[in-house]
Amino acid sequence: MSKKLYVGNLNYSTTEDTLKAQFSNYGELLSVSVIKDRYTQQSKGFGFVEMADDSAAEKAIAELNGREIDGRKVRVNVAEDRQRPPRGPREDGGGRQRPGFGRDRGFSHRNSRQEESNG
Repeated sequence: MSKKLYVGNLNYSTTEDTLKAQFSNYGELLSVSVIKDRYTQQSKGFGFVEMADDSAAEKAIAELNGREIDGRKVRVNVAEDRQRPPRGPREDGGGRQRPGFGRDRGFSHRNSRQEESNG
């Protein structure tokens, strides 16, 4: 059975190829990913490695946790499976207009300017 590992405290310059080279010494890799900021594409300093065999994953954790990769001592452990909460409307109805902010003030700036120029 496969096991997904969390790899933290990565140097921002560490690439997926670097992780592949480090972890492939311990067994077959199913996937490797370095998590990046969606706007800047800069590494967020952590990633995930999925290994095909549980015993290989445990050996990788034992030998790589605390080891220096690209000048940083990395943290390697079993990744926790986190479920993201569904993205839907906020409970407070987020985005609705609040009284006093918007068009419900009872007058329009456009109308008040016209009245000043006509008056």
